[in-house]
Amino acid sequence: MLITHDTRCALDTVVDLVNTAPEDDVAADGLPDVPALADFVRNHDISDVGVLSEFDLSAVRRVRGRFAAIFAAPDARSAAGLINELVAAAGTTPRLTDHDGYDWHVHYFAPGASVADHLAADCGMALAFFVVAGEQERLRRCEAPDCRRAFVDLSRNRSRRYCDSRTCGNRLHVAAYRARRKEATG
Repeated sequence: MLITHDTRCALDTVVDLVNTAPEDDVAADGLPDVPALADFVRNHDISDVGVLSEFDLSAVRRVRGRFAAIFAAPDARSAAGLINELVAAAGTTPRLTDHDGYDWHVHYFAPGASVADHLAADCGMALAFFVVAGEQERLRRCEAPDCRRAFVDLSRNRSRRYCDSRTCGNRLHVAAYRARRKEATG
């Protein structure tokens, strides 16, 4: 599957956005306030965003929940329905643009759109490309029991199981190794 630069950026953004959600009632929200949202926008080079407000923060959190539902969708038909609703609500307006040193690429959000609509349109379309390509199962959650972070499996054989092999994957492999050693020594 060919993934363009802007689609890859949108995928990274949607994964990072979903992963800002608290995993339980005790965990902190990764987007606790408007300055955190401004940092998120800046760190992900999200263009055409005006002054952010509490309204934007609330709207982005709602969109984040809708993206989380797409990562949890049991099949392509369910994911497609969720993506269609999300993108339609954002009022997509595909247009070609070349800004900030990037070659021609497509933006799916309308000029002047809110940051939530911007994210819903561009990131929603990036996820739509995966469903169209029959690759919806690549939108995953980490299989580590104590981690449910979202990720997109871009491995050749769709074999990635953990959000990060150096943390979650390694931790589980070490635990399994220790359990085998303990069992062997009796």
